[in-house]
Amino acid sequence: MLYIGIDLGTSAVKLELVDENGAIRNELSRSYPVNYPHPGWSEQDPEEWKKAVLEGIPELLRGFDARQVKGIGAGGQMHGLVVLDGENRVIRPAILWNDGRTQKQVDYLNEEIGRQNLSAWTANIAFAGFTAPKILWMRENEPENFARISKIMLPKDYINYVLTGVHCTDFSDASGMLLLDVKNRRWSKEMLKICSVAECQLPKLFESYEKVGTLRPEVASLLGLEEDVVVAAGAGDNAAAAVGTGVVGEGGCNISLGTSGTVFISSERFGVDPNNALHSFDHADGGYHLMGCMLSAASCLKWLEEDILRTTDYTGEQAAITEDRLGKNTVFFLPYMMGERSPINDVRARGTFIGMTLGTTRADLTQAVLEGVAFAIRDSLEVARSLGIPLNSSMICGGGAKSPLWQRIMANVNRLELKKAATEQGPGFGGAILAMVASGAYPTVKDACGKLITVASSVKPEEKLTALYEERYQQFRQIYPACKALFPKLQ
Repeated sequence: MLYIGIDLGTSAVKLELVDENGAIRNELSRSYPVNYPHPGWSEQDPEEWKKAVLEGIPELLRGFDARQVKGIGAGGQMHGLVVLDGENRVIRPAILWNDGRTQKQVDYLNEEIGRQNLSAWTANIAFAGFTAPKILWMRENEPENFARISKIMLPKDYINYVLTGVHCTDFSDASGMLLLDVKNRRWSKEMLKICSVAECQLPKLFESYEKVGTLRPEVASLLGLEEDVVVAAGAGDNAAAAVGTGVVGEGGCNISLGTSGTVFISSERFGVDPNNALHSFDHADGGYHLMGCMLSAASCLKWLEEDILRTTDYTGEQAAITEDRLGKNTVFFLPYMMGERSPINDVRARGTFIGMTLGTTRADLTQAVLEGVAFAIRDSLEVARSLGIPLNSSMICGGGAKSPLWQRIMANVNRLELKKAATEQGPGFGGAILAMVASGAYPTVKDACGKLITVASSVKPEEKLTALYEERYQQFRQIYPACKALFPKLQ
C-alpha cells in the first residue's frame, strides 16, 4: 500500500510517496511565492497551494500504481488566516504565520482582555503570528471583506477542503489560532465572541489521525486516484514533524531547524507554562505538547549566504569554520529577522550583528548566524527546564539539521544529545503516518511510530566545547535586553 504525505510549507509544498513500511518511494517539491506588500507583512495566495498540490500529485505518482494509494495526510504551516465566502471562494490572500502587522491587536488582547483570561480560555496568550489577532485586524481594517466571511481556515485545511469538500481542521493546528480551548479540545466561546466569529464559521474539529473524508470524484479523476482514498485531518507542521521523528507520548523532544525554528516537547498530560513564554498546544497523537517557536532559523542562514554573501555554497562557507574557532567567536547575531515569538514575544525585535571589527571575516558572520540560532533555541529550552522538564536528548530535523557543523553547535550550546531519524522528511512523512492511521493500517500514532521510525545517527555534547559555549550564551543573553528599547525607534 502507498500513502501520500503533504508538507505545505511557506516557500514550497513537498510531496512524498510512502509505503506501509515507511520507505520513501518518491518525492518532489513545487515552490510558490511569498508576498510582502508592506514591511513586516507576509501573505500568500491559497490558489498557489492548490495548484502546486493538484499538479504535483500526478507527477509524484508517475511510474507507480495509483490504485495502491490508500491515504493522504498533510502537515502545514500554522496560524495562517484563510477566509472563504459563501461560495467557498478565497476572499483575500492568506495572512501568514510570520506576518507582523497585528501588534495593536496583540496588545489589545494581552493588555485589555488580559493574559490571565486568554490563558484560562485557550492555554496561551496572544502572539502576532496567531490567527485571532489577524481576524481582529481584518475586522478593523477590511470590514467589507470581514462581512463576507463564511469559513475561517488554516492553510493545510484549505488543501483538505479542495480534496474532500469538507471544512475541517485538527486540534494541533487549531491550537495556534487562539480560538481553541486546548485543554478541553473545543472552540472557546469567549474568544469567538471577542473576535465576532460564530462557531458555524469555523471548521469541524478532528484528531489529526482521524478520517475527514474521501476524495471528491472530480479531484480523484484529476489526480488519477480512486475515490475511496482516505484523507486524514493532518496536523500543524511542527506536530506533523514530531510524528515524523517519533516524538509522541510522554517526554519526547524534537528541535526543528526549518524556515522557523522550534522546540517541541510532547506530553500525555495537559500543562501550561505559567509565564506563557512557551505555547501549550494539542498534539497530533491525541495528547499535548509545549512548544517554543522562533520565527527565523534556517532562513537567517539563507539570507546571509544568498542575499548578502551571494553564494549557494553552504558547505564551502561552513568549511572555513574550523575546530579552533568553535566556542570562541566574538561576533554575535540576534536572529530576530521577522521579530520574535518565543520566549520574548516582541514583533519589533530585529536581527543584529554585534562585535564586528575590521578583522571580521565572512566565516565569522556565518558562524555567528549558526550560533545565534542555537542560542535562541536554548532560550526556549531554558524555559522548559525551569518548569522541571528533564531534557538530555532530542530528535532534530529540518533543512538546517543537514549540516553536521550546525548539529554539533546545537548539541553543545543546548547541552543535548541530538538524534536524527533514519527517514528524516519532516512534516510530510508525519502526514503520511497520520494517513496510515486514518486508513486503518495502524491502530494508533504511537504504534505506527514504533514500527516505522528508527534513529540513524546522533551527536553528543562535548564537555570542553559545552563550557566554552556556556560563556558565550551568557553573553548572548545580554544583547537583546540592551537593544530592546532601541528597536521600536528604528521603525
